[in-house]
Amino acid sequence: MLKTFRVDLHIHTCLSPCADIDMTPKRIVQRARQEGLDIIAVSDHNSVENFPALAELAEGLTVLPAMEVTTSEEVHLLAVMPDYEAALTLQGRIYSYLPIEKNSRLHFEQLVVNAEGQLVHFNERSLIEPVDMTVEETVQFIHSLSGLAIASHIDRELYGIINALGKVPEDVDFDALEISFRTSPEEARKRFENYRHLPWLWSSDAHHIDQIGRAFSSFLIERPSFDEIKMAIKGLGGRKVLP
Repeated sequence: MLKTFRVDLHIHTCLSPCADIDMTPKRIVQRARQEGLDIIAVSDHNSVENFPALAELAEGLTVLPAMEVTTSEEVHLLAVMPDYEAALTLQGRIYSYLPIEKNSRLHFEQLVVNAEGQLVHFNERSLIEPVDMTVEETVQFIHSLSGLAIASHIDRELYGIINALGKVPEDVDFDALEISFRTSPEEARKRFENYRHLPWLWSSDAHHIDQIGRAFSSFLIERPSFDEIKMAIKGLGGRKVLP
């Protein structure tokens, strides 16, 4: 039986250089439950190192591994992965372009933590930097790992694909487009009518605890899982992203 689930595929943790250090696993999970979310994705910049801590706490809440990749064009892409192994493979590719910089924590904290929020180590890569992969190459690599490739916050000037490239390229096989909380569905229909052939998602892009819940998508699926999310985005088996 298909049911409606509330989904936010774009939440940062204290590992992301631009996120608050209070974005710890316990606080994120607690807030997500308070906001009635059923599925969230941990989507830090260019890293998945804090996913295990959230997954450990996720009883009653489905947590998916994800990453917000910054491409060579300085476009943000969400990579939602089928499992942690695939996410680690993506991370390995991304890290090959992000050399360790000694004492980078002097600029950004970039905290890798355990489920209790205790520091495991500082990530000393510059996670805010673009990697040497184009939008097309990044999407292709995500798909090679059976992940979902979603253009982040297409309505934003900073790191949005339309502002960076002038359009959403027709020859890039995106699975969906994300629109930020700043743009209502009504406004989005006016601005992005040319891209109605792709599913539109709303996410919180939360960098602070009180931002979780400010936007989410509704999915008509059978159960909370990556496979069901993928089927809904593809419009298979009656699953779908609800308008």
